[in-house]
Amino acid sequence: MTGSVTRVEGAAERRDGVLRIGTRGSALAVAQTTTVAESIARATGSDVELVTVTTHGDTSRESLSQLGGTGVFATALREALTAGEVDLVVHSLKDLPTAPAPGLVIGAIPKRADARDALCARDGLTLETLPEGARVGTGSPRRVAQLKAQRPDLDIVDLRGNVDTRLGKVGAGELDAVVLAAAGLSRLGRLEAVTDFFPLSTMPTAPGQGALALEVRAGEEKGRGLVARALSAVDHVTTHASVIAERDVLAGLEAGCAAPIGATAIVDDGLLFLTATVYRPDGSEQLTASHAATPDSLSAAHLEEAAHDVGARVVAELLDAGAAGLAPLGSTR
Repeated sequence: MTGSVTRVEGAAERRDGVLRIGTRGSALAVAQTTTVAESIARATGSDVELVTVTTHGDTSRESLSQLGGTGVFATALREALTAGEVDLVVHSLKDLPTAPAPGLVIGAIPKRADARDALCARDGLTLETLPEGARVGTGSPRRVAQLKAQRPDLDIVDLRGNVDTRLGKVGAGELDAVVLAAAGLSRLGRLEAVTDFFPLSTMPTAPGQGALALEVRAGEEKGRGLVARALSAVDHVTTHASVIAERDVLAGLEAGCAAPIGATAIVDDGLLFLTATVYRPDGSEQLTASHAATPDSLSAAHLEEAAHDVGARVVAELLDAGAAGLAPLGSTR
């Protein structure tokens, strides 16, 4: 039997057999949380309520770099979870600080969507065919550095706003193109706007991009309660391990989620591969490290051990090469 999924405004009362999931109120956040909620409802047969929580990152018009990036979208969700107003919350992993929140744990990471960045440009233009001096919008220091490294002639414009706002600036002729996450465009049904996908091999994305994190109160991820069953139903072990490795790069470099760092981890043919790159903000220099680990099996425990191992080796190589002096890395908090 499949449970129902409904959306409520504000704190929802606790009811037996009903799972309350906290989400940001943006169209993208609601879309991705709804997908998770529907998966949980199908797997557990329980009714699920989506509870909208407004975060500082949703209301501020400052750029991501000015806001500091780390935690601006997560704090209010975590406060609602800690206060018992919801039973779990869904984060975009690339927005989630690596430092753990007291009393909370990441209980599950569903299967990752497309991790690539995408160019949405006028007239079907690609990164290669954009004219000299084209105006390209992004609010990400990493994307700025990557764009400048590939095309130093471009005019990079700082940009905030939801997906429709950003795409609208291209449609209105204010910008020639914007760079957005392919996963977000897919979840909103807007992939038709993409004119160029950036390969992860040359344009690695933010650690955790394309993945979601389900955070719960510590202890509730264990046992046979509704929360634990919901987490077990949607956790994807290879995605979970890949994201751990990528986020270990951020933590090891003591970097915030707005730092100019790209990382890509995959599990393939029994190996866990991790590549990470730190950029000088102007795109003039970068450092890259790549390592692989062989887990004893593809169990969650062995994959997590391999993820931490490969993450530590990549961090050590980057630090030895001078990554800490290449860019302002910010803070994990």
